[in-house]
Amino acid sequence: MKNKTLVLGASENPARYSNMAILRLVGHKHEVIGVANKSGKVNDVIIHNSPVSSDEVDTVTLYLNPQNQAPYYDYILSLKPRRIIFNPGTENEELEDLATKNGIKVQEACTLVLLGTGQY
Repeated sequence: MKNKTLVLGASENPARYSNMAILRLVGHKHEVIGVANKSGKVNDVIIHNSPVSSDEVDTVTLYLNPQNQAPYYDYILSLKPRRIIFNPGTENEELEDLATKNGIKVQEACTLVLLGTGQY
């Protein structure tokens, strides 16, 4: 397995980008954890409806709009990820500043594009 990724805003809906990201991450042999306001499952990836503690989360990839991110700030920072990917529509200056101050790399990018171009 490659680096562990937390998909925040995960969805069972195949039309959602978070769902596509989960499938593509698994296809690239990344360990994936899903967290959203509704529990579910995407293939073998469980979507938890509350934050779950996990060691060694390398990347948090966001699929929540900025207004819905605030309740997760402490959770995200507690994971001490190497980076946070702000997918299109999730850009959030407040969280980006908090991450930077905590030594977390911030990337405004599309997870699907990064995976497709070998930049993940």
